[in-house]
Amino acid sequence: MSVSQFSAMSTTRSSSEAFVQYSSLSRFIEFGSRNRRSKKLLLTRTLNFRPLTTTSFCVKNVSSEPKANPNVKEPVVEEASGSLNPYAPDAASITSSIKYHAEFTPSYSPDKFELPKAFFATAQSVRDTLIINWNSTYEYYERLNVKQAYYLSMEFLQGRALLNAIGNLGLTGAYAEALSKLGHSLENVAYKEPDAALGNGGLGRLASCFLDSLATLNYPAWGYGLRYKYGLFKQRITKDGQEEVAEDWLELGNPWEMVRNDVSYPVKFFGKVVSGSDGKKHWIGGEDIKAVAYDVPIPGYKTKTTINLRLWSTKVPSEDFDLSAFNAGDHTKAAEALSNAEKICYILYPGDESVEGKILRLKQQYTLCSASLQDIIARFERRSGANINWEEFPEKVAVQMNDTHPTLCIPELMRVLVDLKGLSWKEAWNITQRTVAYTNHTVLPEALEKWSFELMQKLLPRHVEIIEMIDEELINTIVLEYGTADPDLLEKKLKAMRILENFDLPATLADLFVKPKESNVVVRDDELETSEDDVESVDGEPQVEKEDTQEEEKIVEAIPKPPKLVRMANLCIVGGHAVNGVAEIHSEIVKNEVFNEFYKLWPEKFQNKTNGVTPRRWIRFCNPDLSKIITNWLRTEDWVTNTEKLAELRKFADNEDLQAQFRAAKRNNKMKVVSLIKEKTGYSVSPDALFDTQVKRIHEYKRQLLNILGIVYRYKKMKEMTAAERKAKYVPRVCIFGGKAFATYVQAKRIVKFITDVAATVNHDPDIGDLLKVVFVPDYNVSVAELLIPASELSEHISTAGMEASGTSNMKFAMNGCILIGTLDGANVEIREEVGDDNFFLFGARAHEIAGLRKERAEGKFVPDPCFEEVKKFVRTGVFGPYNYDELMGSLEGDEGFGRADYFLVGKDFPSYLECQEKVDEAYRDQKKWTRMSILNTAGSYKFSSDRTIHEYAREIWNIKPVELP
Repeated sequence: MSVSQFSAMSTTRSSSEAFVQYSSLSRFIEFGSRNRRSKKLLLTRTLNFRPLTTTSFCVKNVSSEPKANPNVKEPVVEEASGSLNPYAPDAASITSSIKYHAEFTPSYSPDKFELPKAFFATAQSVRDTLIINWNSTYEYYERLNVKQAYYLSMEFLQGRALLNAIGNLGLTGAYAEALSKLGHSLENVAYKEPDAALGNGGLGRLASCFLDSLATLNYPAWGYGLRYKYGLFKQRITKDGQEEVAEDWLELGNPWEMVRNDVSYPVKFFGKVVSGSDGKKHWIGGEDIKAVAYDVPIPGYKTKTTINLRLWSTKVPSEDFDLSAFNAGDHTKAAEALSNAEKICYILYPGDESVEGKILRLKQQYTLCSASLQDIIARFERRSGANINWEEFPEKVAVQMNDTHPTLCIPELMRVLVDLKGLSWKEAWNITQRTVAYTNHTVLPEALEKWSFELMQKLLPRHVEIIEMIDEELINTIVLEYGTADPDLLEKKLKAMRILENFDLPATLADLFVKPKESNVVVRDDELETSEDDVESVDGEPQVEKEDTQEEEKIVEAIPKPPKLVRMANLCIVGGHAVNGVAEIHSEIVKNEVFNEFYKLWPEKFQNKTNGVTPRRWIRFCNPDLSKIITNWLRTEDWVTNTEKLAELRKFADNEDLQAQFRAAKRNNKMKVVSLIKEKTGYSVSPDALFDTQVKRIHEYKRQLLNILGIVYRYKKMKEMTAAERKAKYVPRVCIFGGKAFATYVQAKRIVKFITDVAATVNHDPDIGDLLKVVFVPDYNVSVAELLIPASELSEHISTAGMEASGTSNMKFAMNGCILIGTLDGANVEIREEVGDDNFFLFGARAHEIAGLRKERAEGKFVPDPCFEEVKKFVRTGVFGPYNYDELMGSLEGDEGFGRADYFLVGKDFPSYLECQEKVDEAYRDQKKWTRMSILNTAGSYKFSSDRTIHEYAREIWNIKPVELP
């Protein structure tokens, strides 16, 4: 592409005028204007301003990038003219704004306008509009003093923001035209944006969907999280399997965030608690850090409401830098405090195998809770003015804890109210319970966090005192409810419900549970076995003969005391006013199994809130071909914010024109994935094959192992057939995997290695060709999902029944006309109800059967299917390379033991899974039938919009109402 002059700007204004206007824009953006007319006038002048440049620089694409438009040889940069509506700028004004940012807020050198710089300048241009709307939203909430919801989450998996932001603002066409004038395509510019590395899986993506819906529906709300410098990790696939490297998403800066150096709060660790002369508790000494706010604006769809995601970054004050030590040459000591503070926000979920790792994780959780609550309380006090009534706090504030990570909100809010604000315990406890609510996301025991009491006492001494008091209050409530007449029942209740695990009961109750003393001496069984010859009578008493002085000494083993733990999920339930599961079946398991004792005590606390996903990102923006089809057939675009309209597609499901359009859109999306797979893995796949996808966090309960073993069995059977037999029996498939295994989760990493080994063998087998391909897409993230989901035709949601809380990827796939194969688990149950039994491939054991099946296995009664034994034996032949898979296959064998006995029932469900996959092949051969199923899946996904979920949270948990800006 030839070079054109970028800054053909007006020379009629002086540099001082340029600076004045730039300064005015800065003041406007940061503080806003109470006069809306002045706002519009200032923005109009600013965006039409073309600054003087004495040195021009060039616009040209990076040579390795494809041209935005091959018909455009010399991009012509036109000057903006005329007035501008700040909420609907035209392409000329946007062009001017991008040029302005390229010169006056540069992140790259001035001589080139290549794609990275184009992205930054474009993002900063979009951010101008977002900041204007953000300030208006914030100002309006402040003036009205509305009740606001605050969503606390350790993860926010946002994905790229550029296309989502301009799409929500309704400016996609204008920005595409503006960038074309500057020599780039919008698609290529957007591609340069890295995914924000603030999450890992469904938990974080759900949080981001919720923020989108909150803004779109005009609900007053903020999100709070941590600003991870390196995220979880960037995944590379090597010959050894998964390799983790640090994520670099912030290395070139983040144009969306705004550091708020004036918004910071102290956060304390360690130290001790002392009682003051005023009778109050004071937490003193220890390690002090500072949490600094970084704001990311979150725009609603076609609304001026722009809410905020506030992320905390950690550092220490300058005076904590030990200048004397540095000058003395002890540089490590000099920066020790800074290093300790900064590492809190380095990594999402740092490894916690070591004590240091556990401390760091707990520091992260407390930093999120402490900084966020201080910010929330400061806002409440400011809005309250001179007369602060703390009883009104729950009427103005709703705090939602996304899983157990923010549990420390409860003791932290109590600490602030009692120790710092002077409220009584009773007053503070009432306020806390009315303010806080808890979303449970798992039934897995390891995910229901338990923290070492000793570690927590060391790191957060005051909070432990408060937790002990809450636990004591809970004990009193349980005793009051169930009485002391039945000590066994009471003991059972206390054991299940107490926050503090493995603790002695209070002295007032201890006498109820007095039992005969048990010896702590363990005697070997062989010592208890004696013969008649060993016994003689001494004074009428039997006596064991002492043949050996060494045998005389009994083996004495002290039974170790179980560790004292703090059960965070129990604290969430006790300290909040609402507990919700995230799918109907999950909520029932929460009530009837996981927290049954709490449900019996407080049934009114428990609710279901089936998860949802935003239709803006997951259909409207990531699948424009399908979006156009839906809009044309429904004759409205209202479905983007009112997904109930999608159900109307059902009446067109048999229409051949609609089916042809659905197939054409799917093929276009598949062609994009063909290119993605080639780029990421080097494998070539056919777009005519069935695209069969399983993308999610790698975990044994999600059963990627079941999927890949099914593929191995398919491959083995293919190899035993002639070419003609293979073609007759099997439809071509591309089996796509993606997801990250946690760095210390050995078995999950073995599964990744196994998948890639199978791929290396199958994909290079000339006998198989395009009939079967296996692909593991490395570093799966939101941007990859936005390509894979619209292209997929079959999606695997095959977790062990009763173990997936909800799943949200299943909703995204269904929305995009993808048919699901799965168990009756999580939201699969509700999706199947909506799309129809005939349009969902169901297999496997049911949730109510799982406990019995595991018991049967433990008793040695399970008889594996011959096909399952056959596939394991085939893996062990070494056909997939030299790696030893005995440990992986061994986990599926035996009747009991850690890492054995097939806890997730892969073997049990294997024959059912194979049978179901045969039905998939049969259905796919009839493309008319398959397309009809695809349309009905899109139509049936209407229920799974996060808008519906947010309405339920707002109405039934938070008690907030929409506030639309004038």
